[in-house]
This record gives sequence, C-alpha cells and structure tokens, in this order.
Amino acid sequence: MSEAPVRVCLAGATGLVGSAILREAVGREDVRIIAIARREVALPPGARMELLVGPPQDWPALIAAARADVLVSALGTTIRSAGSQPAFRAVDHDLVLATAQAARDCGITRMIAVSSTGADPAARAFYLRTKGEAEEALGKLGFHRLDLVRPGLLLGSRAEARPLERIARIIQPALDPLLLHGRWQGYRSIRAATVARAMLTLCRETARGRRVHEYGAIRALAQRSGD
Repeated sequence: MSEAPVRVCLAGATGLVGSAILREAVGREDVRIIAIARREVALPPGARMELLVGPPQDWPALIAAARADVLVSALGTTIRSAGSQPAFRAVDHDLVLATAQAARDCGITRMIAVSSTGADPAARAFYLRTKGEAEEALGKLGFHRLDLVRPGLLLGSRAEARPLERIARIIQPALDPLLLHGRWQGYRSIRAATVARAMLTLCRETARGRRVHEYGAIRALAQRSGD
C-alpha cells in the first residue's frame, strides 16, 4: 500500500517560485498542494490541486482548512515592486511571519521558506537584513523542522517587469563560472524550477532541525526530486 501524499500548504503561489512549485507538482503522487492566495491563480494543465483564496487577514483560517503537514512559503517581493522599504518589509518579514505563526497555531510542525543568499540580520543592505531578520524570527516559532532555501539570482518568467533583473539575467551567466568556490558560489544564478524541485524534495523530509540550503545543496535536492 502506497504512502499518503504529503499535504503541502503553499503561500505565495502567484510568484516566480510559487508558480514553479505548482508546475513541478503536476503529476506527482507524493505531494498534494493546497495553495493560499489573495486572488485566483490559473493552475497549470493537469494540476490536481486545491486553491483557497482570501485576503491575508483570512489566511489563518485558510491555513487551518488546508490540514497540511508542511507549510511552504514562497512569499516575497522587491522594494521597487512594493513601493517602499516599509511595504517590502510588510511582505517579506511581517506576512511571512504571520503565515508561519498561523501554521504553528493549527499544529503544522514543518516549514520551508524561500529566503536569499546573503540573508543576515546584521547586513547593511536593507533587503538582506530584512531576509535575515525573518529567518531569525522563524527560528523562534518552534517548528520541529525549518528549511531555509537561499537562492541567488532566480531565473524564470515573472508576471511583473523587473528591469534591473532583466539586465542581471543577461550578465549573470557570464559571471557564474567565476563564482565556483567558497562563499561566492551561493550567488550563482539558478532557475526557479530547480528551486521548486528542491523544495518539493524537502516536503518529504521529517528529521528535526533547522537547515539552510544554498546553491550546491539546492541543486542536489532538485536532482533527488521524484525519487
């Protein structure tokens, strides 16, 4: 008798990584995606998934209704898209934590969150400091297992235009061969689909602890996807 699929509550299904997770989950029998979103999302062809829609203030009830085994947070924006640093922090810190707390309140003990290479609560850069502070706060919520996924530049098609990212995606492949070793490896570009496959692999991991996954680990996890 086959094992029951892992029930995955996905927050951030409309973003680059979230939408990649939806696509990569199609046809898989080991995971069942229940996405939480502010608006309707066009599910990929062949998807056997649930979508629960409501404003963020209703998400605690939606997360509880998902009856999930693990929370996956692909929430995130940019300062440019958000319009200001406070608006950016409201998503990448406050909403991430509120979603995580709602998951803990309804008994979810595992979480996987997309963060960023260089995330550090002591970083000078506001973006990386916010990411680091969010990681630090998530670590205090009492998840039995917390996986922090830290990609560098994400490659893939976004719904919204990000001019600086478009330029970076052109330049980055030429720089990647130079970022082969040590702490610089984490800054290599990586496809959102690769990150999505890695996160789906992590959905099946149950050993306790807090783990950080950067470029090499993300690629290794993606290769295990579907095993």
